[in-house]
Amino acid sequence: MKAASNLEDALAIIRETDIGSYLEESALRTFDDLDEHLWRYLAQRIRYIESFHFLPGDVLKISGAYVVKYDVLNIKAVLQHLSGAQRTSLIPVGVIHNNGLLEELSNAEDVDAIIQILIKCKMGDYVPALEEYKIDKSSKSKFVAEAKLDGEYYKSMLNVARRIKDGSALAKALGVIIDLTNLQIASRAMIQGIGHDAAEFVIAGGYRITDKAIGELLPLKIADIPARLEDTHYQQIAIEVSANYDKNKNITAVDEIIDKHKFEMLKDMLSPRVLSPLVMAWYLILKEAEVRNLRLVLKTIVDGVPVQEVENYLVL
Repeated sequence: MKAASNLEDALAIIRETDIGSYLEESALRTFDDLDEHLWRYLAQRIRYIESFHFLPGDVLKISGAYVVKYDVLNIKAVLQHLSGAQRTSLIPVGVIHNNGLLEELSNAEDVDAIIQILIKCKMGDYVPALEEYKIDKSSKSKFVAEAKLDGEYYKSMLNVARRIKDGSALAKALGVIIDLTNLQIASRAMIQGIGHDAAEFVIAGGYRITDKAIGELLPLKIADIPARLEDTHYQQIAIEVSANYDKNKNITAVDEIIDKHKFEMLKDMLSPRVLSPLVMAWYLILKEAEVRNLRLVLKTIVDGVPVQEVENYLVL
């Protein structure tokens, strides 16, 4: 696909795959059409699995809790629009979408409207994250609201992990995600020179790095992080982030490197789990990676950008 010169050739290459077959039957005129259908494909696969008559209840618990991730992403996108950013398309996956309220969320004119939608969808646990932003519309308040939404999501996932078979392994995987997300927050804050101010954005519940430990990292320089993560799985990641940023002075290196390591670590923890409800968690992570990779490759083809320029952002 990376060698294809146009969208038609790229899609023809994957025609025999499940996702390629789905896209072939869809009316695709623009990249926005393609983007929407890629996410609709993910939603379709989730519905398909959930439709199995003898599906273990623990699998449904994981699926139901996991897809709230897309609700959080959609709420963040609307908050960005309310703070002056250009309106973006929302992801047609999640509880709000399943309740037929995604368009209403997209058209929300204030935080109160978002809150009412959350209440309708029985997502009241996410309301407190938005209450402060109603009063203070500053950029910092928005970032804090987004961090609280993330924190509530991971708290919910950890609660599910405590109630299912092999839940300890899922809790560990979630802890690793929180660790790496916090490392991402800290690294970006250091580069942007707002170390102390990022303390409110840190998510509690990490596996190896407590929120307190992350707070102690924030006043440092990015080159100082590896020494502070000695004897953890994350030291090598921090070394790569520091070296790559030192070489290219590009903040996107933080996300690029950490996202790749996050995928590999989750793969090692979750993919070997057979005959376990955790296979659903790995399936959802894997399918999302597939969708995001395709979005990136196909977008570069549509825009006429050499795929080599975005190759490092692919999660393979």
